[in-house]
Amino acid sequence: MSETYRIRLDKEHHVFAAAHFITFAGDICERLHGHNYRVAVEIAGPLDENSYVIDFIAARDELHAITDQLDHRMLLPDSHPLIKVVPDEKEVRVTFTPDGRRWIFPLGDCLILPVPNTTAELLARWIGEQLRTRLAARLGWQIDWLQVAVDENHGQIGICELTSK
Repeated sequence: MSETYRIRLDKEHHVFAAAHFITFAGDICERLHGHNYRVAVEIAGPLDENSYVIDFIAARDELHAITDQLDHRMLLPDSHPLIKVVPDEKEVRVTFTPDGRRWIFPLGDCLILPVPNTTAELLARWIGEQLRTRLAARLGWQIDWLQVAVDENHGQIGICELTSK
């Protein structure tokens, strides 16, 4: 019989409020709106010399630092084929090319993410990648399996699972 161990972080302070808009059905762009997102994480791996998968405190603090980066921001994609995001020293100009809609946001209020669309699924992937990088730097080892769930609307959840294999 084999054993698998995981920890789960699902704490009230792993939340962020942010605005976004996404496209769907090819070329339909929804209206600008916001969510109060909640993030939960599971990390799997072998038990260490202390008999735990990972230090809860390290994982908790790093996840909190990531959600703080997202909090009270306008989330924008950097590689959407129809949404053009152009930052300058003071502001970010955004255009949706099919219908010519455009927005101008203060640069400090925006977070331009390396994703093609700011969906809950891709936010989960970005958060997971950030968490893996931060925990590797802090603890000196790679996480083999990580699952991130981003709840954007009380049970409307995007999930990304990252494995090193």
